[in-house]
Amino acid sequence: MKSIVLLVAASACLTVELSGQQYRASVDTSRLPQPMNWTAEQDHQNMMDQLGIKALRPGPSGSETAPNHANYDESKANPFPNLPEVLMLKNGTKVTTPAMWWKQRRPEIVEDFEREVLGRVPTNVPKVTWTVTNTENTLVGSHAAISKRLVGHVDNSSYPLIDVDIQMTVVTPAKATGPVPVMMMMTYPRGALPPRPPTPGADPPATEQLIGDGWGYASITPVSIQADNGAGLTRGIIGLTNQGQPRKPDDWGALRAWAWGASRGLDYLETDHAVDAKHVGIEGASRYGKAALVTMAFDTRFALVLVGSSGEGGAKLHRRNWGEAVENLTGTGEYHWMAGNFLKYGAADATFGSQNAGDLPVDAHELIALCAPRLTFISYGIPEKGDTKWLDHQGSFMAAVAAGPVFRLLDAKDLGTSEDYHTAKMPPVNVGLLDGQLAWRQHDGGHTDGPNWKYFLAWADKFTNHKTSAR
Repeated sequence: MKSIVLLVAASACLTVELSGQQYRASVDTSRLPQPMNWTAEQDHQNMMDQLGIKALRPGPSGSETAPNHANYDESKANPFPNLPEVLMLKNGTKVTTPAMWWKQRRPEIVEDFEREVLGRVPTNVPKVTWTVTNTENTLVGSHAAISKRLVGHVDNSSYPLIDVDIQMTVVTPAKATGPVPVMMMMTYPRGALPPRPPTPGADPPATEQLIGDGWGYASITPVSIQADNGAGLTRGIIGLTNQGQPRKPDDWGALRAWAWGASRGLDYLETDHAVDAKHVGIEGASRYGKAALVTMAFDTRFALVLVGSSGEGGAKLHRRNWGEAVENLTGTGEYHWMAGNFLKYGAADATFGSQNAGDLPVDAHELIALCAPRLTFISYGIPEKGDTKWLDHQGSFMAAVAAGPVFRLLDAKDLGTSEDYHTAKMPPVNVGLLDGQLAWRQHDGGHTDGPNWKYFLAWADKFTNHKTSAR
């Protein structure tokens, strides 16, 4: 393959691959299978057929006036009150040492999540080549910064009919005297959402707080990695590795694909001399909060995570009957986030009978536990401001409490609650549990982690011994 060598401002030579369209023209693609062009409904039905599912239970409605509205009665919220034991091997042996966790129990949990919940990253996933397409001096608020726009081109020489180009921007303080810690932030594409008018008295944007505190940030666009819909499963990185064909039941879903893309972004950051690659964090809110937690759980190179309003599929316990349920994630609107096998747990009628959330081999407390002993901050807002009851704040708090034994086993501090997850209740709004490597804070804002950023940064600075150098 031909390549073009560009000399950039930092005097580094970068290889830029010819575009997928140019390369495609030079390759005979007539013998390759054409990408399937299915709707989400067709793809969803195909997975049901593969699994032998005849009918799925409908998920509850988010409207409290609907006949099938979600449950918000705490007395009915725990039909499966006992969670899988996070520190017990499948053979019944208690995990009592860090070595047992790393060598035996953690791999068991990872395998269950990969097979049944999130899917496996295929062994044939191609290499990503990062290119700096633009470098400029800029201002973030009143702070001088250096911005680099990048494209991560995924090698598609094995299947040129699909192009994947990961979009990422890296911004670091211009006055930094050495490498700086960086928060990678999962964001929507530019222009995808209208800018929100500033709220009077609100904190500065997270980007401004980060640069002002001597951190950098990297904005990565998950939908440039994998589309956020079922129709896109035969495109993007999942489609590329499957040559445009439908998934198998244990293939990865969008959450795992977005996490894979974030890991490839970290690959680049490890080569950037402006970045302290040992202190790179990951952040996201809502569906990207789910993806940030998945990223942190599976890639131990990430040092910290801010998980914003993640709900079902994120920090919320699957076994809780409160708000969004497993059956919502097995429907046509959200199933693409998960492995195909996850549909089994919404099955009302199938060749294997029926299954539900209580049959899952793992739950959200174990996803949080996979982050231990690294810095893990669970963030929510309040329903009155738009962080709806649907998200199950209490169920997420229970999951964080239930993950605590793993943090303690690995010589890290958990939330510090005296109760176990069966009885633990959330602290009051705006009261943070920030003394340990596992942290919790429910702010008094809406469906965002914005009001928690200043608390997150102070907490992260304390545990990473970071001293600001940009002010």
